[in-house]
Amino acid sequence: MTKSAAARPGSSPVRRAAAVAGAAVLAGTAAVCAPGVAYSAPGVAHPAPRVTAATATDFGDCPTLPGGVDPSRWRCEVHTAAPRLTLGGVTVSLAPITMTHAEGPMPDGSDGQVWGAMHSSPTALPGGLTGTPAGDRTAVLGLAIAPEYGGRSDFYTGRFSLRFRLLGPLVPHGCTIGAGDPVDFQLKRSGPSRWVSQDPPVIEFSAYDDTFAAPAAGHCGPLTAALNRRLGLPAAQGNRLSYDASYTFKTYDQLPADHDKEQKGGNLSR
Repeated sequence: MTKSAAARPGSSPVRRAAAVAGAAVLAGTAAVCAPGVAYSAPGVAHPAPRVTAATATDFGDCPTLPGGVDPSRWRCEVHTAAPRLTLGGVTVSLAPITMTHAEGPMPDGSDGQVWGAMHSSPTALPGGLTGTPAGDRTAVLGLAIAPEYGGRSDFYTGRFSLRFRLLGPLVPHGCTIGAGDPVDFQLKRSGPSRWVSQDPPVIEFSAYDDTFAAPAAGHCGPLTAALNRRLGLPAAQGNRLSYDASYTFKTYDQLPADHDKEQKGGNLSR
């Protein structure tokens, strides 16, 4: 999903700041995957919400900008998405993902990006550890999945990476799909983007990737082999990430004084 324009009513098309990974209806919430993190109870239905950046007005995760750039030409973008994931033999509607990043021209005129933050929540996998009704009825057999930022992103081209933490009473801490190399996504647009609001700016779009490979789970101790059989991993084909998404933005000269981070020290996205 490369960046493209959404028609702004009454004006020329505006470059759409794409993103992902992964976004920010939950911006400012605690990061997931700490030991003992709570997750949704097995057997509880969680329909995928229609998220909109109209509620994503918290710019608290906007990163510090590189030195020497013009804050009025850099913008902090808050992206929200309601993902549906098919990974190996499992399909699940994930809790909303939020991602924040900054982008704009570097002093030499090249495109620059700085990673901000990602937030989400664990989502219970139907069937739990066993993949059967028993896994839903017995709390100790519960199994949940939580996406984490994988350390790579390029919001100009729609490339980003995620890892997927596995959680449950019997699952060792650190058990993760993509524990070594993360899952790499190349998002493609599934339709035109649409301006929902001018003030604040809100743009909706849909995207997907059905070409990525799903690695095996690792760091799962004695459950490693059983979990990979349960989840159908690794899987070179048949995987898909799709979601309805939206984003909002502010240029750095519009951010409150206590978020004026244009001096230096930002980590450029990789």
